[in-house]
Amino acid sequence: MGGIFKAYDIRGIYGKQLTDETAHQIGRALATFLNCRRVVVGRDMRPHSEPLFTALARGLTEQGADVLDLGLCSTPMCYCANGRLNADAGVMITASHNPGEWNGFKLCRAQAVPISGATGIRDIERIVQTQAFAPPAARPGRVTRHDIAADYAREVRRYAALPRPPRVAVDYANAMGIVEARALAGLIELDPLFDTLDGTFPNHEANPLNHETLTALAAKIRGGRYDFGVAFDGDADRAGFLDERGEVVPMDLITALIAQSLLQRNPGAAIFYDLRSSWAVKEVILESGGRPMMSRVGHAFIKQQMREADAIFAGELSGHYYFKENFYTESSALAVLFVANLVAAAGKPLSELVRPLRRYHASGEINSEVHDPAAVLRRLKDAFAGGRIFELDGLSVEFDSWWFNVRCSNTEPLIRLNLEAKTREEMTRRRDELLALIRRP
Repeated sequence: MGGIFKAYDIRGIYGKQLTDETAHQIGRALATFLNCRRVVVGRDMRPHSEPLFTALARGLTEQGADVLDLGLCSTPMCYCANGRLNADAGVMITASHNPGEWNGFKLCRAQAVPISGATGIRDIERIVQTQAFAPPAARPGRVTRHDIAADYAREVRRYAALPRPPRVAVDYANAMGIVEARALAGLIELDPLFDTLDGTFPNHEANPLNHETLTALAAKIRGGRYDFGVAFDGDADRAGFLDERGEVVPMDLITALIAQSLLQRNPGAAIFYDLRSSWAVKEVILESGGRPMMSRVGHAFIKQQMREADAIFAGELSGHYYFKENFYTESSALAVLFVANLVAAAGKPLSELVRPLRRYHASGEINSEVHDPAAVLRRLKDAFAGGRIFELDGLSVEFDSWWFNVRCSNTEPLIRLNLEAKTREEMTRRRDELLALIRRP
């Protein structure tokens, strides 16, 4: 099966690593592992998502589980269905921003609690590999259709506070943002790019982290009058934002903006930010009367920490925005709505709202291929022993005027560096110093 069982999902090239028969066995294994009786299943627009659904549903029903077929939906909509329909489990068939030949499964327990490598994916892999399925049920489960779109839209729209409908340019990348954004119809004037569902991604990959994919959206914004722009990833659980000038807004500063908006309604609430985020995020949460809480990277960890702290919101540097209202999971539609609320209420362009948050200078995430990642982390810990060290996720070291985090990739021999400083000059100098140490033979 070519290593399709990953840290956060199951993913591979369709027809090679991931086949219909594998999907059938994964359905049986999921039902065996959870002993689930009611499973919601959604899918994206890739041409092979339909046969994968058929095979997965066959495996689930064979074990006695009923399948609620959500049809085409975004990942946030699938999470919403899981919680609202009191399902025992949920599966979203998608490979997110991966190219069109890829596909996969994002798995959840009841209430949209994610199943990661450490909390079930490895167990499901073992069941598949050893064929250790529970016996087929005497009475197979049934497949029924359920449209979650109206319920999802109703939940999102509850949070609209728009004195006027903002005008927003949207790059759907031919993917599931088309369906996700229907929750905003009538509230926001959405001017689309690439708004035909096409799982071959004919225009560009659906990945707002890759700034090259944002050029068409930036050009559209510069050619018209928009309040801001937004670009969705393949399954619409991530969103990237551009201001009214077509300039990219860093995703951690969007976290700070949404936190400001939410804390107006929820003073004193806990809000998480991932440890790669700017110091400005923590400062804004405090200034807005909230309780800032740092999380490690990865949706499974963040969602667990949110539940434990009863946090109302979390943001990740990769463009995942998590809301208590959606069962502590992502909702890109809610992220867009809260930014729209702020822009409309302030009567100022997004660039002006973001300017006070641009307090520091960030390196961005820089990857380095290394032979022995653990040895590199030890070397850096020794070299910067004079700083405030914590190891929530990899190695983080803070000084009065700068900080850095280095983490190992889950899947490759890579070290990922994020660094921020009070001045651009110090950021550049410290970045080069760190990279020289990381890449030293």
